[in-house]
Amino acid sequence: MMLITGATGHLGTAVLRTLLQKTPASQLAALVRDEAKATDLQARGVHIRVGTYADPAALDRAMQGIEKVLLISGGGDDEALQHHFNVVDAAQRAGVQCLAYTSRALQNPATLTNQLMQRHFQTEDYIRASGLAFVLFRNSLYMDTLPLFTGLQVLETGIQLPAGQGRVAYALRHEMGEAIANVMLTGDCANRTYHFTGSAAYSFHDVAAALTAASGQPVNYTPAGQASFAAGMQQRGVPAVAIERTIGFLADIQNGQEAQVSTDLANALGRQPTNLTEGVKMLYEL
Repeated sequence: MMLITGATGHLGTAVLRTLLQKTPASQLAALVRDEAKATDLQARGVHIRVGTYADPAALDRAMQGIEKVLLISGGGDDEALQHHFNVVDAAQRAGVQCLAYTSRALQNPATLTNQLMQRHFQTEDYIRASGLAFVLFRNSLYMDTLPLFTGLQVLETGIQLPAGQGRVAYALRHEMGEAIANVMLTGDCANRTYHFTGSAAYSFHDVAAALTAASGQPVNYTPAGQASFAAGMQQRGVPAVAIERTIGFLADIQNGQEAQVSTDLANALGRQPTNLTEGVKMLYEL
């Protein structure tokens, strides 16, 4: 049986959508915080295990009868790294045969500005040290985040971000979920690392050009300075920690951390992932 953690989140939902198309629901279990949010999964025959990454006893119960676990990385709270360790420890205690983890595709973890991303690689190290057979999915930045970066009024405002000429190999979250499910179903757990990225890396100039082509309205990208961008966020009432993380994210883009391109996603999907032009039409409803 396979356990998917974070099962009612965006990525977990995408993974389970593909799994349910390709394997019996009776072979699937879902770890959820709130059972009420999993009624649809339960109705389809998925085994529901209630618990959080912070509760080792609940994790031990969730691991009973499980052969494979997909650990979907937790949020940005201070305890998230320990929570990952809790899941790894529970999998080890349960004798799980394969542990998969959703990490990040970044060029050089040692030179990251956004220190929040370090926990992915610390989790990877902990998994390697556990002795468990593992699969690591190093995922690129979701294309789905573009409207968050540009704002939904981008056709009127254009794009002003402190990302310089940095490029990102965006891929759609649901395609990553599909690819993860495909790999989980193959039985391949030979301590492999997959880099799930788009088939090309794009700058925000490219994003602006794609928006222009899709909308028929001219959209321009103007690289902004970090200080002025942060001041604008502060004026809008954005919390200081959110400003710091956003600036760090964009600094890493500018420094080339997100530019890595791999064919792993295309290979796991059996087709080319959605490109920027088509993705923009979908995400901005153009």
